[in-house]
Amino acid sequence: MSDIDKLESRITAALDRIRRGVAEMNATAARAAEPVPEVEDETAALRYQLEEEQTVNAQLEERVRVLKERQDSNVAALQKRVETQSAQIAALDGDIQRLRASNADLTDVTAQLRSAAAKDSVTPELINRAALAEVEALTAQRAADVDEMDAIISELKPLIEEA
Repeated sequence: MSDIDKLESRITAALDRIRRGVAEMNATAARAAEPVPEVEDETAALRYQLEEEQTVNAQLEERVRVLKERQDSNVAALQKRVETQSAQIAALDGDIQRLRASNADLTDVTAQLRSAAAKDSVTPELINRAALAEVEALTAQRAADVDEMDAIISELKPLIEEA
């Protein structure tokens, strides 16, 4: 949800910059529409208007260049962020699959251990297998926790650096 708010504020800021640029263009157009200073011949008047239009055009090209650079850097940053988050999601998914498998094995071994205990026929191998299944489940849980914490830290780090 905070990503949406952040993107919304960026879009709002961009729209505000565009509004200011349009207002400046309108002001420049209004200046261009002002009467041309007294010039002795029509060619000089046209040259003056051409110079004014070239100046306005150069200013607009510079603004477009700056906006394009800003947009390109924002897109590159967002692509990098998406790639990082995709890798984190893939790691978390792998850990979750491992955790599910180890929990299923642990459930199976626990059921066998209960059955053997009910029959008074618990073997050392069954106890060993149950302990190994529990260790694997704990290891998988820890790996999932570590990946989850890494994902949280990677999201918090930019916010901390901004502050």
